[in-house]
Amino acid sequence: MSYLDNIRTFVRVYELGSMSAAGRDLRISPAVTSARISQLEDYLGVRLFQRTTRNLTATEQGKAFYSGAVAVLETVDAAEAKVMHLTEVPRGSLFVAAPLGAGRRLVAPQVPEFLAQYPEISIRMRLTDRSVDLTTEGLDLAFFLGQPEDSNLRIRKIADCKRVLCASPEYLARQGTPNNGADLVSGSHDCLNLRFPGAAEFQWMLQTAEGPKRYAVSGRYECDDGDVLTDWALAGQGIALKPVFEVAEHLCSGALISVAKQTPPVSVQMACLYTHRRHQDPKTRLFMDFMSDHMARAVREAETRVAKEGSRP
Repeated sequence: MSYLDNIRTFVRVYELGSMSAAGRDLRISPAVTSARISQLEDYLGVRLFQRTTRNLTATEQGKAFYSGAVAVLETVDAAEAKVMHLTEVPRGSLFVAAPLGAGRRLVAPQVPEFLAQYPEISIRMRLTDRSVDLTTEGLDLAFFLGQPEDSNLRIRKIADCKRVLCASPEYLARQGTPNNGADLVSGSHDCLNLRFPGAAEFQWMLQTAEGPKRYAVSGRYECDDGDVLTDWALAGQGIALKPVFEVAEHLCSGALISVAKQTPPVSVQMACLYTHRRHQDPKTRLFMDFMSDHMARAVREAETRVAKEGSRP
């Protein structure tokens, strides 16, 4: 088993490019990480990495060994998955990522129920509005809104989520109510924008009579946390573009008002992203099945409630 542990450690060091990062991901100390790599190198009789005080790069032997090492781990994982399926006792840790809003409202509340059904599984959850890399970050799956950048990954669609442009009554009383996308870019409105490292310029895709159209919006407020944008909108600081399920409560109470209804936002896809290898794991499939059903239902219920009760200025 120690040789397999050494291979797993090598693969994570190779993918993350760092002993310390791999150690954190595997929850082992830097000393153990280094020792495992050294043991593997001694066994193979080659240097797998060139190390300096600042850099770590794979040698030609390391690069050649990586593809075979991944294949070994995939074979072992597939064999373990078959055994778990036969014993019907899924176990182990699941590493899951989700956007902040969806994670807090749709995923996290259902985790206790899932774990109650499968007590041998544990969940490690990361909430972030930035894009994530499943391979380098060691994730089993990631929920997301929009279109993924990596076409090599598998996608399981959960729902099409309606979105809304919304602002507080106080903001609209002060700045006026925009009727369409042209009003939003007229210079008289503050658009509250989601920003994270590597994000493109702010462009809101709205539905017009001629079809979907991008509007380059601007404003004095930007943040990498979507819930902060909601808080700013509630405080009367600007107009936010939000999935309906995230602001359903505020729309129904009248704390936020839907605006620019002549050019409503285009719906956004909610889906789950995973690799082919992860899908072989029964606990990954179980979690996707469980969460997909709950999330799709929660989105539909929120949208139905807003359609019936939401404010209409």
